[in-house]
Amino acid sequence: MKYYKQLLVAALVAGLVGFSACASAGDSGYYPHDGYDYARVVSATPVYTDVQVQTPRTQCWDEQVAHRQPASPAGAVIGGLIGAAVGNKLGKNRHRGHGYRHRHDRGASTVAGAAVGALVGHQISSANAPTHYVTEQRCQVVEEVTTRRELIGYDVRYRYNGREYLTRTDRHPGDRIRVRVDVTPAW
Repeated sequence: MKYYKQLLVAALVAGLVGFSACASAGDSGYYPHDGYDYARVVSATPVYTDVQVQTPRTQCWDEQVAHRQPASPAGAVIGGLIGAAVGNKLGKNRHRGHGYRHRHDRGASTVAGAAVGALVGHQISSANAPTHYVTEQRCQVVEEVTTRRELIGYDVRYRYNGREYLTRTDRHPGDRIRVRVDVTPAW
């Protein structure tokens, strides 16, 4: 049993010595125990990019619009009456002395004159209808393009073991940056 106690004490001493050596090596910054260490940040320069943003915007303006009042029916009625009278007169003079046929052709001339007179009267009435102007608002959607600067990261210069390095990070690292340390034996 005494032999096992000595062996246990020797193992404890060896473990404490090994732990002490690892701890002191980790404190020096040269042999971190988990593969990571911290380096001192020399500078952190922000990096930006320009982004174009399209935003729909409603643009409105006032516009003068002409509105013509509807034509009065009086123009068509008066034109029709005048046209009927002219048609009747022309039909009477054209078919003098032809009996029944004369009355039938005269009626057709009267109807045709009334139709042409009504059309002409309506057009004259429309052309002379009063016009008034109204201000109306017109709108349309336009794409407004703006340029916006966005921060995309930082170019970070840091120093580790006397050497300077450069990397890009998403955010500002502060005074120090975590680095991965890889130690390989040199043969």
